[in-house]
Amino acid sequence: ETMIKTILITGAGSGIGRDSAIALAKRDHKVIATTETDKQGEELKTYSSEIGCDLEIFTINITNKQDREKIRNLKIDVLINNAGIGETGPLSEIPLERMRSVFETNVFGTIALSQIALSGMIQRKHGNVIIISSLAGRIPLPFLAPYGMTKFALSAGAAAMRKEVSRLENNVYVSLVEPGAYATGFNELMMAKKYEWLDESSKYFKILSSLQKDDARFASAQTRSIESIVKQIIKATESNNPKLRYGAPWWQSWGGELLRIFKG
Repeated sequence: ETMIKTILITGAGSGIGRDSAIALAKRDHKVIATTETDKQGEELKTYSSEIGCDLEIFTINITNKQDREKIRNLKIDVLINNAGIGETGPLSEIPLERMRSVFETNVFGTIALSQIALSGMIQRKHGNVIIISSLAGRIPLPFLAPYGMTKFALSAGAAAMRKEVSRLENNVYVSLVEPGAYATGFNELMMAKKYEWLDESSKYFKILSSLQKDDARFASAQTRSIESIVKQIIKATESNNPKLRYGAPWWQSWGGELLRIFKG
């Protein structure tokens, strides 16, 4: 018998976030699905009512302090930190403000929101904070470092935070979910980011066509259905004694495959 939980998920406007919010609501949990923008929220409202799915929806830009405060008085059993952005390109050249904004969202925004949720969970002696990391947070992949570094940081942070919280002898957990490469559209947008600034002044300009070939190979190697990772998110959410790490089952074999694709 699964306990009905109140779950808040960020970045629920599309992809893994949206599908997880809907899958959890269909399992009778009370799901608060937050999106970064009002437009995403409206689209999600329309979509969820079309499929007869009951979600509570509002906006949280996790980099905005006032937005984050919206969750302070909510009794959340599970926080799923799914909101994130991506940047790509050679680390030797990427404009630092681009990297800063990825860290601001993926790392600082995620930790700040988790701190608010955890303060309530620790008080109530019950809860789980789930951080959606990435396979790119375990395997350094060329030209993905601006994104991968944020996920490495989250993976290290979540593992430490889990141990810290356990010292308080309560029923509060921190878990990581590590998706591999899924075709949600997120990766394609992220891959394209480097071409916004990588111009003739770059040392990499002369190998641009081979970078584009790598991107195309990566895109075609992605898993089309995101069902396997949604299942892992459900598992982490519903467990009353969640593990540190959950990943889509095929990641070991695909980890090697991804490296092979990138090394060509």
